[in-house]
This record gives sequence, C-alpha cells and structure tokens, in this order.
Amino acid sequence: MKKFLFAAVALFAFSFANAQDGSFKGGVNLGLPMGDIKDAYSLNVGLDVAYTWAISDKFDAGVGVGYSHYLGKTEEVDTGFGTYEVEYDDAGFVPVFGTAQYSFSENIFAGADLGYALGVAPSENDGGFYYQPKVGYQTEKFEVFAGYKGVSVDGGTFSSLNLGFNYKF
Repeated sequence: MKKFLFAAVALFAFSFANAQDGSFKGGVNLGLPMGDIKDAYSLNVGLDVAYTWAISDKFDAGVGVGYSHYLGKTEEVDTGFGTYEVEYDDAGFVPVFGTAQYSFSENIFAGADLGYALGVAPSENDGGFYYQPKVGYQTEKFEVFAGYKGVSVDGGTFSSLNLGFNYKF
C-alpha cells in the first residue's frame, strides 16, 4: 500500500514537472450518501486537486488526488427490551485517480475520475476502487458539477450523490 501511494505521488509530481500545455484545478464537493451506507452516514465532504492536459480541442485528461470524508451517524435502536445508541465511525479515503473530461460545448462537459481510494479511517478501512462520473458547467476560471462518487470496498460501496466546485489555475 505504501509503495502504491509513493508511486502515485511520484507520478503526480512528475506530471507537474513535465507539464507544458496543461491546467491545474482544485475544488470542494458535498454529497448525500446513497446505497449501502445511507443509513450509517449523513454527509460526504471532499477536496480534490488535478492536473490535466488538452488532448484535443474538446478532450482533456490528467491525474488527481484528493480526500473524501463520510460523517457517521448516531442512531437509536429499539430492541423491544429497551433502546440503545449505535454510533458509526467516520470514514475517510484518499483517492488517487486518472481524470478525463469531454466538452460538448464551450460551457457543458461530462467527465470521469477512475482510480484507487486509500482507506485512512477507521483503521480497518483498506480502501478500494474509486470512480466518479460527473457532468457540469464550466467557464475559463471555474467548474460547477454534479457527480456520483463511489468507493468499492469489501462488503459494500461507499457512494454519494455530490455537487462540486473547482477553481482553475
């Protein structure tokens, strides 16, 4: 796992060092947990940075890294003999991914992030395959997007429906 993280960071650093016709963007996103985790988690908060290159006039591709945090809920469970509280631990991931984006017009785009999300919290979280298809609106300086973020882990999927904002540098 440490070797994978080192290789991903080295690839990202190499990308910056050799970039000639690329752009850097960074942003935030908020999401509502869906599917397997919707009863245990209340909110997803994320940060991402990416560097992309123009492959053609309408297509960009690159690499990125981020942090995604799922806030655990506390629920009251009634057993018939009384009630007790169940507190779910927060979950955190560091996604390392390839990213691609196709512009249908000057302002409308669709894209996807694919990679691996390293599990950082709780301690038994090993991480898993990371994916995020998204559509959005862009200008020369920013993007606003809607996406479906997922991390496939043993026993289920951490997924959320997200809204995000990226600033282009």
